[in-house]
Amino acid sequence: MKPVLRTLRLAVAAAVLCLPAPAGAEPPAVAPDRDIADAYTLGAGDRVKVTVFGESDLSGTFEVSSTAIISMPLIGEVEAGGRTVRELESQITQKLLNGYLKDPQVGAEVVNYRPFYIIGEVRQPGSYAYVNGMTVLNAVALGGGFTHRARESKVWLTRGGDQVKKEVMVEATTAIMPGDVIRIAERFF
Repeated sequence: MKPVLRTLRLAVAAAVLCLPAPAGAEPPAVAPDRDIADAYTLGAGDRVKVTVFGESDLSGTFEVSSTAIISMPLIGEVEAGGRTVRELESQITQKLLNGYLKDPQVGAEVVNYRPFYIIGEVRQPGSYAYVNGMTVLNAVALGGGFTHRARESKVWLTRGGDQVKKEVMVEATTAIMPGDVIRIAERFF
């Protein structure tokens, strides 16, 4: 009987979290969904595939180090942390123009995003692989759902890519990004 009640509670909690905000309510404190390819800033743990067209020796997959750099053949260290993929392409192009290639054509793409984290009142807190289009509710589901002590209406988010770390309350439909930390608050009986 207990598993049925637990499943019913999770279904009701998910339905409540998906309800629209009341009229006149303030918008969420976190920016709305953004195109991840344009807005995403690289950070430690991301894996980036760099292609220098016509130069297979200079191309490859590189991991952003804890010091926010990638090490490439010929041009050495390139600062990647805090930059978008387009900014990284531009920086690599500039380095290659500096005495190495006449007209380098550089492409870059993220092949593996750094994980996001979910802590607090979920059954399996921890780090999880990021998937495009993921929301807070998807993250809670990956974390095994809410515990019986969870305050489903109080979900806090800290953006991993922001320079200034600040925790804001969000809704279940808020999009998450790689490196984000989601905290589920505990309710008081």
